[in-house]
Amino acid sequence: MAPPQADDSQIRVVLLDIEGTTTPVDFVYKTLFPYASRRLESFLREHFGEGEIQSLHGELRLQHRRDETDGLQPPAWNEETDELQLHSSVAYANWLMVRDSKCTPLKMLQGKIWQQAYAEGALHGEVYADVPRAFARWKRQGREICIYSSGSVLAQQLLFRTTAAGDLTTYISFFFDTRIGAKTESDSYRRIAESIKRSPNEVLFVSDAIKEVEAARLASMRARLCKREADAVDFTSNKETIQEFDQILPG
Repeated sequence: MAPPQADDSQIRVVLLDIEGTTTPVDFVYKTLFPYASRRLESFLREHFGEGEIQSLHGELRLQHRRDETDGLQPPAWNEETDELQLHSSVAYANWLMVRDSKCTPLKMLQGKIWQQAYAEGALHGEVYADVPRAFARWKRQGREICIYSSGSVLAQQLLFRTTAAGDLTTYISFFFDTRIGAKTESDSYRRIAESIKRSPNEVLFVSDAIKEVEAARLASMRARLCKREADAVDFTSNKETIQEFDQILPG
């Protein structure tokens, strides 16, 4: 049974998480992440001299120093030669991926690797079956759709552009990544509302992560927890939790 839709008339924007919300977790952890890890060294070796990749390398170096200062013991970094710099980036990026880091330069680098894979047809975006029809419904209702994910904006766009249902980016007005702020910080949601020129109470945020939902609510957004597994939650007693997008703004 769908949870009640109180004050839905106030909602002008639906802001969505990706992993576990629009897209199966397995696609992220069993397809995207392993692909990026496998291709990391060859991609860096091919593109290491390019300005954008050099910039990401520099940002990774800065994050590495912060991790050392914080006592996290990342793998050693050696800058004596270009080859050692490359190996340092590879080792550190893999270390971050094992830790499921949301580090922005890592996410940007992963996005660049996936971009090549999507272009070659080696990857195709995956979304739950209810996502395309929900996007079409919300657009018919005159509502905007936005995405907020730890993955880079590029990675988000590639995923939604290459789904079996076609290019879903045509429905999406704005994409946000960790450059706007961490997803567990309420200020990030305030900045999103400000950037799209909406009051926070006009925005409904949907995510499978309770800390993100709580952060959005602290920013005065409406928010719902999305649990795709049927046995993950008692839907009869949890009125602000949904299992599928058919339960969100169904009119």
